[in-house]
Amino acid sequence: MTETYRLAEEHDELRAAVRALAKKEIAPHAADVDEHERYPTEAREALIKAGFNAVHIPETYGGQGADGIAANIVIEEVARVCASSSLIPSVNKLGTMNVVLGGSEELKKQVLGDVARGAMAAYALSEREAGSDPTAMRTRARFERDHWVLDGTKCWITNAGMSTWYTVMARELLR
Repeated sequence: MTETYRLAEEHDELRAAVRALAKKEIAPHAADVDEHERYPTEAREALIKAGFNAVHIPETYGGQGADGIAANIVIEEVARVCASSSLIPSVNKLGTMNVVLGGSEELKKQVLGDVARGAMAAYALSEREAGSDPTAMRTRARFERDHWVLDGTKCWITNAGMSTWYTVMARELLR
């Protein structure tokens, strides 16, 4: 049988490190997190301490500079022991990729550096009337003088209340 793909050695090493951390620091709290429907604080602290809370952030901004495969390995290994806890690295990535890909240098330093140090990001897309369909969302944004004004309501925001940074999806009102 021909092997068509094999993870790089550093990916295998990352998997082993995250798996060990998840087993030791996250798994013991997983049942309690689910049973009491609470935020996985222990997982957040362990992931931050190990530098696995947002591995996708470039080294320039204090992150690990990991590729997409590595980010997925972190999420997968945490999810093996606690699905709720896996949302910490996954939503940190989801909530910051717009900044990684298109933010100004000033914004990247501020947001990405903060998340790399342990702040949380959130991603606000869903609305009661539209679900997660961006074409049906009603939230609008308009630019007034020197800032954006949002008008609408979001719901089901993962990491809401725990996050410092929120990516809010809205439709721009034509000027």
